[in-house]
Amino acid sequence: MYMWCDLLVSGMFRRPILSLVFRAFRGKEAAFWSFSSVSAKPNTMEYKRIEPATLKIDVEKLAPIYTPELDSLVEIFKKNDFEIRVAGGAVRDLLMGINPHDLDFATTATPEQMKEMFERENVRMINTKGEKHGTITPRINDKENFEVTTLRIDVTTDGRHAEVQFTTDWQLDANRRDLTINSLFMDLDGTVFDYFNGVQHIKERRVIFVGDAATRIQEDYLRILRYFRFYGRISEEANSHDAETLNAIRNNVSGLSRISGERIWTELRKILEGNYAGELINVMIEIGIPEFIGLPKTPNTERFSTVWKNLKGQKYNAITLLAGLISTEEEALLLHKRLKLSAYERDLLLFITLHHERKWAMKPLK
Repeated sequence: MYMWCDLLVSGMFRRPILSLVFRAFRGKEAAFWSFSSVSAKPNTMEYKRIEPATLKIDVEKLAPIYTPELDSLVEIFKKNDFEIRVAGGAVRDLLMGINPHDLDFATTATPEQMKEMFERENVRMINTKGEKHGTITPRINDKENFEVTTLRIDVTTDGRHAEVQFTTDWQLDANRRDLTINSLFMDLDGTVFDYFNGVQHIKERRVIFVGDAATRIQEDYLRILRYFRFYGRISEEANSHDAETLNAIRNNVSGLSRISGERIWTELRKILEGNYAGELINVMIEIGIPEFIGLPKTPNTERFSTVWKNLKGQKYNAITLLAGLISTEEEALLLHKRLKLSAYERDLLLFITLHHERKWAMKPLK
């Protein structure tokens, strides 16, 4: 059951539109702190100040995420006059009544400010590799790790990676996220901040890009597959896609050729094992995705339909369904080369491909 309340107009103060120019101030009032020396104009939506809609989730509903360590983390940020909120998928899951597996946090503090703060509080920090992306990972009470990332904007993008700058503006960070349902923030008192109608889209089970779909896709072409993955998670109907969204995807599918096989397989596996897998793959075929992710340009849709009919409603290995699109050993090896499958996945794909004509077992391979 949804945890909805009436949307309230936030009382957040209005700030003048920030100049999107790199400024290297270390003070807490700095608008941006750059990862690099990039000085190009930030690649954000046309900036217009939006007052976020807010709603309040009952604190009792948040019990699964609260721990003494989380309380300690929040107190450290409050003590040092920085904001910290739960960001993205965890907020979406909570609104859907799902206990999130992971909590991601966003903050107005820069990595340097976080490091100084945690050092003063004698908090150990781990996984220092994340710092170059704006993420600091404190380990509170030597029990629980928290990934906290500075608010960011994309300065330049190449369809795979982005040069980013730090910001203290929550709306600008929300602008850079892929889907409205993933652009939500939540204070630890249960107040949800919604800049792009993500709450309503969750309620309606709609998957919508933030702003212009083509622009979001061109920032990272993997978002094409993320769209289909989240459609399987969110939608209550197998085929209720927005026509304009599919058109934007169709016009940008070739960009998937620039994405690494490992990243593609991570998303594709989740699509294959999620809701409406067969229906989603058919839509992906219709709009021309296969040839750019290692599949034949014209996959074996007849065989795939038969495989999906046998697997639907059962638990199965993603390779078992994927193999339905493959007709020959050569196609299987080309797919393996593109997706960088594991040895086990490669062998399973080859085995199924070479034994397609055998009678189906009652239980699928797992």
